[in-house]
Amino acid sequence: MMGAQSLRREGWATLTAMAHHGGGGRPEHLVASIPGRLAESRPSISFEFFPPKDDESEAALWLAIRQLERVRPAFVSVTYGAGGTTQDRTVRVTGRIADETSLTPLAHLTCVGASVHQVRRVVGSYAASGVRNILALRGDPPGNVRGQWTPHPDGLDHADQLVALIRRLGDFTIGVAAFPDVHPDSPDLAHDVEVLVRKADAGASFAITQMVFDADSYLRLRDRVAARRELLITPGLMPVTNLRQITRMSELMGTPLPPAVVARLEAVKDDPAAVRSVGVQIAAELGQRMLDEGAPGIHFITMNRSTATLEVFERLSL
Repeated sequence: MMGAQSLRREGWATLTAMAHHGGGGRPEHLVASIPGRLAESRPSISFEFFPPKDDESEAALWLAIRQLERVRPAFVSVTYGAGGTTQDRTVRVTGRIADETSLTPLAHLTCVGASVHQVRRVVGSYAASGVRNILALRGDPPGNVRGQWTPHPDGLDHADQLVALIRRLGDFTIGVAAFPDVHPDSPDLAHDVEVLVRKADAGASFAITQMVFDADSYLRLRDRVAARRELLITPGLMPVTNLRQITRMSELMGTPLPPAVVARLEAVKDDPAAVRSVGVQIAAELGQRMLDEGAPGIHFITMNRSTATLEVFERLSL
C-alpha cells in the first residue's frame, strides 16, 4: 500500500504522459478520490451542472465549465434530467469533462426506467471514459417527480441496491444523496438517517445533500448520521437568481423555503437585480455558516451559469 501511495505522490507526471501516449495510465484528475479531497483540512468546492438541451445551451454550459475550472474545484457533477430523461447526454457530457478538462467528474447514475443490464451498460460507458467516481441515486418517477415510485420490472428499487451493484462492477468511489429536509417519501428524519446508514453499509463513502436553505437542517442530519457511521456529507447550495424558479424547484424537490428566506426575497421581488443580489447574499451566509460548523465543503448547484456561483465563492472564507 505504501508503494502505491508513493507512486501516486511522485509519479503522476509519468502516468499522465502514459495516458496521453496510449501507455495505459490514467491522468490524476480521473483517479482522484473525492472522499480524500473532502477529508482535506481546506474545505472543498464542487459544482453541479445539468445536460444541455440544444447547441445554444451546450455552448453556455461549456462557458460555465471553463470559467469555473479556474477555481480548481475538487470535482464537478452532471445530473440526469427529470425522471432520468437525459441519460445519454449526461454520459456524453461527463465523458467530455473527463477527456477535455482538468476536472474530476462525478457521474450521476439512477435506477429510473432501467434494467440491471442497462445500468451495467451505463457504468461500463463511464468506466470507458476513465470515470471512477459515481453518484448513485434512486431517481425521481418519470413524468412526475412527486409521483409514486415504481421500479423497472428488471431493475433496482433503492439507491443502496445501486451502490452495491456499482461496488461489484469495479473499483469505483461511490457517493449518494442526502435530504436535510427529509425525503418526500420518508416519514421522518430518523428514517432518512437509517437510509443513509444503509447506503454507507452498501459501499457509499460520501453524500451530497439537496439544496440547503436552512443550515440547522443540514447540521442536524450530519450529526445524527455521524453518531452511527463515518460518512462525509457535503451540503448543496444554490444561489437564488430567480424567485419564481426557486419556488418551483422547492415544490418539486420537497425542500421548504424558510420563512425568513422567503421574506427577504419577497421584499425585493419586483426588482430582478435586487432578487439576485439578495439571493447571492443568502447563499454566502448559509455557506459560511455551514463551513464554520465543519462542513467538508460546498457543492454549488450552478444551473449551468457561473457568475452568481463565483460571487458566492469569492465571499466565502476559503
